[in-house]
Formats: sequence, structure tokens, C-alpha cells
Amino acid sequence: MRHFMLALLIGTAPTTVLAQAGAKPASQMTVAAQRQVAEGLPAEDGRDAEFAGRGYLGTLADPVIKSSDGKPVWNLNAYAWMEGRAPETVNPSLWRHMGILRKHGLYALSENMWQVRGFDVSNMTVIKGKTGWILIDPLTTRDTAAAAMRLVNEKLGVRPVKAVIYSHSHADHFGGVRGLVDEADVKAGKVAIIAPEHFLAETASENVMAGSAMGRRANYQFGSNLLPGAEGQMGSGIGKGIAGGDITLIPPTIDIRKTGEIREVDGVALEFQMVPQTEAPAEMNVYVPASKTFIAAEIATCSLHNILTPRGAKVRDTHAWAGFLNEALNLYGDRSDTIASSHCWPRFGQPEVKGWLSGQRDNYRYLHDQTVRMMNKGMTQAEIAENLKAPPAIANQWFNKGYYGTYSHNSKAIYQYYLGWYDAVPANLNPHPPEIRATKLVAAMGGASKVLAEAKRAMAAGDYRWSSDILNSLVFADPKNAEGRSLLADSYEQQGYQAESAIWRNMYLSAARDLREGVKASITTQSVDMISAIPTGLLLDSVATRLDPAAIGDSKLTINFAFTDRQEKAKVSVGNAVMFSEMGASHAAPAATVSGPRQLFLALLFLKMPLAQLEGAGLKVEGDRKAIESLQTALDPMPGPFNIAEP
Repeated sequence: MRHFMLALLIGTAPTTVLAQAGAKPASQMTVAAQRQVAEGLPAEDGRDAEFAGRGYLGTLADPVIKSSDGKPVWNLNAYAWMEGRAPETVNPSLWRHMGILRKHGLYALSENMWQVRGFDVSNMTVIKGKTGWILIDPLTTRDTAAAAMRLVNEKLGVRPVKAVIYSHSHADHFGGVRGLVDEADVKAGKVAIIAPEHFLAETASENVMAGSAMGRRANYQFGSNLLPGAEGQMGSGIGKGIAGGDITLIPPTIDIRKTGEIREVDGVALEFQMVPQTEAPAEMNVYVPASKTFIAAEIATCSLHNILTPRGAKVRDTHAWAGFLNEALNLYGDRSDTIASSHCWPRFGQPEVKGWLSGQRDNYRYLHDQTVRMMNKGMTQAEIAENLKAPPAIANQWFNKGYYGTYSHNSKAIYQYYLGWYDAVPANLNPHPPEIRATKLVAAMGGASKVLAEAKRAMAAGDYRWSSDILNSLVFADPKNAEGRSLLADSYEQQGYQAESAIWRNMYLSAARDLREGVKASITTQSVDMISAIPTGLLLDSVATRLDPAAIGDSKLTINFAFTDRQEKAKVSVGNAVMFSEMGASHAAPAATVSGPRQLFLALLFLKMPLAQLEGAGLKVEGDRKAIESLQTALDPMPGPFNIAEP
């Protein structure tokens, strides 16, 4: 299964700006808004640009990275056209940020440590061991990781990879592993794969269990169908975008379980800090004493992060996040001369290390505490989001700005963490679903013509929030209303131009693109390789989430599975429109027993290949074939793209 790449990052001439189809210029109101933002920005001291360029050793001669079949999957020079002042269609703060973030190549970090940056949304950290390389976070896909490794070996000399460390359970921190190592070497003990405990369970939860919905939403978050340009995609706030190619996964061989745990890996002592329930449910940081370097994974980057990422994820614990940043400051602040993360650029010097950790600690703690304070005064999510702003001492630090996460969304996420989605207003307890509500609202306003007139008035006044609110109702009430769709796209576009957050920009502009051109292909994190690496019990739980009650009806099924290549077995029970599986157990008298290699079960349950075809490939069925066919038929197919900007 192919991971769909950001179309914007391939085939782009190094210095060419590609126009986004249907894009409109910035309105006068947007131009005024951009000017106001520019006037309020902190003074530029040049530190970020200097830190981002320090230690540069070079990059690949060919900027276009291709897959083994010759298809382009990444363009290092996709943003080479950025020069001069911000255009009117880009928030000046975001323009400044992306101008630094677009750098790419191999950079010296500290003694015997380097980073490859700009080859994906994430960074790969390289440590020189006694006999080979230790790699932290092998990017998102096989091909970009392999290209990063070619650059490392070209500039630093060819050495074998001795260990790969996954800092956490997000695909951009493990997906390129097969571009770096052979699983046979891992199984033979030649290469260690190190990860925080619960890594595989959380990987399955995010990328398989809820992967289809997250993948579609990620199209909007990362602007996967937008072109890089002044009217298009401007990065993701913590990187450029998501690379193309295959997401891969080799299961960990070593679990890290506690803060302060020290492992000697290829002659290098590594100390770990566990930071669960922060940016990922399973996450850890790495300290390298010999180099006095702290790798902060993703709890500290060049932007405020997301407490609940718009693509969807488990809501994060902001209080714990601030606490772990404080712990890192206490444990490693006095011991570190360099700090880096798996996104963005590093910082050098002990004062910078401490300032970066303490500044972001204060940002998350202020965000948490003030949200809770307002929440306890009875304010709702929307009211808190509208009123909560960072104080100047926090807001004027560039790394605390909202290029990725925002105070608006994060305060809502904190509210959700404690109180859930319901704001205690009974009108919101059982509202009509969007299409019905939209139809009633449009009728109450006097019909489509009245809605269009009010939207035009709002847009002329620069009130794009209100125009998109009512135009969204019009489109949900009547998706074929061409004028409404066009105006809504225009309204979203201006809000995208004004957004400081790269992903807010992407979401607004992606919606505008969908309204104008229709839905295109969706990102998917559910690659065959990843699914193959997930434990069988977690996969069967994922299959159960696709059981259609209407299709299975009141059927009661008892089936035994035997995975012959893994010496695993499971009993599957279906009743009351629920599928339940138990690993290591068997029904005494099943309706059917299915045995064979696990890959054939994946084809049966995920790809829904015909049973007869799979039997020809070696799957063995004993007993009632109809039981197997009934289960397979009742499973939803793997979901594809779905509408977001319209019903």
C-alpha cells in the first residue's frame, strides 16, 4: 500500500513558484491584517537563522529524491523560491519562520553528533558509535531515509548502522527504518531497535485503529493536495511536509521503561527521559553525556505544539508536558551545551538550552493553568479560546509562537481533557446533525439568496469568520449551490492567507481547493509493512472496528485462526454485532478453522480478497466456509477519501 505524498513537494523546479489553481489575490482586509502582524512582531536578533545554518556540511547534488521505481517522493528545493519580504498572501511571521525551516542538508550538532534536516517533516539525528552509526528517528518513508543515509555516508564516511532509536510512536519518527537497515540484521542481533515501552500498542492505535480517519484529516493539516507557493502550502510549522513513498516498521528489540535508564549502544552511553502522554502517548528523550547534547524529541521544538492535533489523536496532558520540560531542565540543563529536537533547528550554548526548555515549559504551564482557571469560572471552550492570550514575556519568544499549535485550539483541547466535548449548555446536548441544522438555519435566514447577501457583506467588511460560518451552512444545506461554494472557498482562502499557523493555513486552503476542484487522493498511514509489524491481537482489534452491524445482523460465529508462520492462534467470536478475539485460545467446537501464514489473513481481512483465491495461495479452511465468508462480507472495506468541506 502506497503512502500518498504531498503533491506539492515533487516535480517543483528549484526556483519556481507554482500557482495554486483557482487562487485569488489577498483582499484589502487581508493586506491590512498582514501589515498589522508585521508591525507587532518581536525584534529580529538573528539567532534562529544562525542556529539553523550552523555546522552545515552540505546536501545532495540532486534535490529530487526518487523511489526505487523512479518516482519522485521529495524535492529538497521545493521552497528555494522564497526570497525577500513576505508576499501579501502569507502571514509575515509564518514567512519568516518558513524561510529558516526550509534549509536542508547535513549539519554538525556536537562532538560525534550530526543531524540530517529538511529531508522530511522530521530530522534524523546521527551519532558516531565505536563501530557504526546510531540513528535517532529515521524519518517517515523508506526513500527519504535512504537518501539521508547516503548523504551521511558521503560526507562522514561509510559505516554500518548499529542501532536505530524511535523517540515515539508517530510515523515520521520510525517510518523510514527499512531504508536504513535490513530486518535480517535486526533479527540476527546485529542492529538494535530501541523504543519507549508501549510503542507498538500506540502505533497500532494511531496508524491502524484510527488510521483511515486520521489520514484523511492529515490531508488538510499538511496540505497534501496544495502546491508550495505564495498562495499555497507554506510548510507544516515544524517541517516542510510529509514525504512520499512507503512507511515501514521493524518492531523494537529493546524497550526503555524509566527515566534515568542508561544503555551503552555501540560504545556510546545513552541516557533516556520518559515523557509519556505528552506529544505522543509513548515518547522519550535522549541525552548523550559524551557530547553534552540533549535530544528533546518533540516536547520542545521551534513552535508551540498541538495538545490535540487537528488530524486527530489522543488528547495530550498539558500539565504533564510542562512538568516533563521542567524535569528535563533540572536533569539536563546544567549538563547540556547543545539541545536539538526531531523537528526544526537546534540551539547552542547552555544559556540557550535552559532558555529554550524553561520558555516552553512556561508556555505550556500558562496555557494549562489559565485554561483551567477560566474553565472553573464557567467559561466554555469557545469563550476561553477567544480570550486566552499568552503574555508578552512568553509570546515574544519566537519558539513559543503558534506556527503549528495555537492557543485557540490548545485551550479547547485542555477543556476537552478535563470536561469532554460538552460545554454544559443544554442546547448543545442534542443538536441536529450538520446537514439538518444547516437546512433549518438557511431557511430561518430567509433562504440561500439572503445567506449569500449577508456573506458578501461580511466578506466586504473582512469578517471572514462569519462569512465562512454561514456559507458553510449554505453548502451543507445545498452542496450544489455553485455561488455559495465559490464564496466559501474565497472566505477560507483569505483566512488561510492570514494564518500564522502553517497547519491552519493548510486546512483553510485545502478546504478551498476541495470546494473548487473536488476531493483528491488521501494520505494513508496503513502501509502493508506497518500492518505486518503490528502484533496480531492489535490487528484483530482493528478488524473488529470495521464490523458493520447491518451486514452481520444477528449472526453468531465461532472461528479459530492459526497463524502457521508465527506459531500463534486466536479464537474469534461474533455475536450481538460484536467481534471479539482472544490470542492464544481456541474454540472447542468452532464453526470453522482457518490456518496459514499471517499475510494471507491480512489479505482476507484487510484487502478482502476472495477466499478461493487465498486458498489457492495456501490458506486452509476447515468446517463451514460460510462462517468465514459471512465475517469477511460484514467488514467495511478499507476507507478512502471522504468529504470534509461539504456533506
